[in-house]
Amino acid sequence: MQFSTRTTPPGRMRAGCALVPVLAGKELTAGGKEIDAVHGGRLAKMLRSGDLPAKAGATLLVQLDGHLPRVLLVAMGDAREATEKAFTDAVRGGLKAAGQLAADEAISLLHEAPVAGRDTDWKLRAQVLIGREIAYRFETLKTKRDPQPVRPKRVVLPVASATASTAAVAEATAIANGVDMAKDLGNLPGNHCTPTYLADTAKKMARELGLKAEVLDARQMQALKMGALLSVARGSDQPPKLIVLRYQGAGAKKPPIALVGKGITFDTGGISLKPAPEMDEMKFDMCGAASVLGAMRAVAELKLKINLVVVVPTTENMPGGRATKPGDVVASMSGQTIEILNTDAEGRLILCDALTYVQRFKPTTVVDVATLTGACVIALGHHHSGLFSPSDALAAELQDAGRDIGDSCWRMPLDEEYQEQLKSPFADMANIGGRPAGSVTAACFLSRFAKGYDWAHLDIAGTAWKSGANKGASGRPVPLLANFLLARARG
Repeated sequence: MQFSTRTTPPGRMRAGCALVPVLAGKELTAGGKEIDAVHGGRLAKMLRSGDLPAKAGATLLVQLDGHLPRVLLVAMGDAREATEKAFTDAVRGGLKAAGQLAADEAISLLHEAPVAGRDTDWKLRAQVLIGREIAYRFETLKTKRDPQPVRPKRVVLPVASATASTAAVAEATAIANGVDMAKDLGNLPGNHCTPTYLADTAKKMARELGLKAEVLDARQMQALKMGALLSVARGSDQPPKLIVLRYQGAGAKKPPIALVGKGITFDTGGISLKPAPEMDEMKFDMCGAASVLGAMRAVAELKLKINLVVVVPTTENMPGGRATKPGDVVASMSGQTIEILNTDAEGRLILCDALTYVQRFKPTTVVDVATLTGACVIALGHHHSGLFSPSDALAAELQDAGRDIGDSCWRMPLDEEYQEQLKSPFADMANIGGRPAGSVTAACFLSRFAKGYDWAHLDIAGTAWKSGANKGASGRPVPLLANFLLARARG
């Protein structure tokens, strides 16, 4: 689904259908009134019939003729000024209804509807992101694909001024491209999306977008004394990788921002084996890696004036004769020793070495992203990603970025008292702190390695994918990360 802007008055535009917002169940916006005037008041007449429910997202098809044969009246809710949720529900309902029509091109006037506290650019971006979400298909591994084409193929957004509005649509399109990339990687099964595949994907993106790419192998990690990362890889036949991508859009002297993504391409739990039900979903344990790669794609496509480093430690976590055992003690790249009490708490082990490694780039800010703990799902469910940071300013930036683009996170505690749970009689720390506050102690573990820069941790265990009949990667938190980086680029 492609989106573009046009300054042609809606009454003169040609398309297979138009999405026209209806306010408070009865009122047309300016563009809707213009279309209505061209067609002899038929839209207003249909509204007077009372056939359109006021609930946001409800639709009513009106058959017209000439250069605009159909109009979908789209309810924006009971109030004249829609809430954010009412607007997004209306966009989703309108675009899904348009998809049932045999129209390759549609006009959408939904951004004419007023939304409390939001400007036109926000409404344009929301339409692009929702439209691309609806259009997404993962059929790479199917021999028979969905025979129903994605419709509409093109959506035109009439605007008064093209310059700023075109920029908003371009931003949303780049973010949607990053989301789609993250979904594709997340949805691939573990026998396809291996650490080597992730590394090859990163190198291919680097060639395409002019990035610098480096991939470290196990021998190089051994030379760097990444004992924590390598301890996770011991049980797997797949070689581990450390992927480094660098984008320079702000000159060599400006210090970069860094994103670190957990890349466990399949997580059995290792010797601390997971239960069998739903273990197939552990292919999604690399969604942190997928999201930081997707954010890098968005940044590079938009040519943002920032410097960005993406680091992805990636391996499988498998049982085997060489696998790390509960009770083993390993030394991390930082020199700190770790008693591994549970091999299923492996994400923090690969991340801690990556957080030490990233110090060499002298970043101002580091955000790590990981499907880290089931405890975060218990705490926050599937609505908010968990946010941990000792920096109030950085936490506020990330929360604002997520709230603005509909990819929310919720700040969790990181108090020093929780560090007590990580004490070990045999090493500098244990890799788990027991059941109480499991997501918090995991973040506390990571904080011991996040030195010399502003740092935040996003636990996306509850938001990275959906289970059930519509199982699949969500692409979160690519929108949050990209919006955060856009704000940094604007200064």
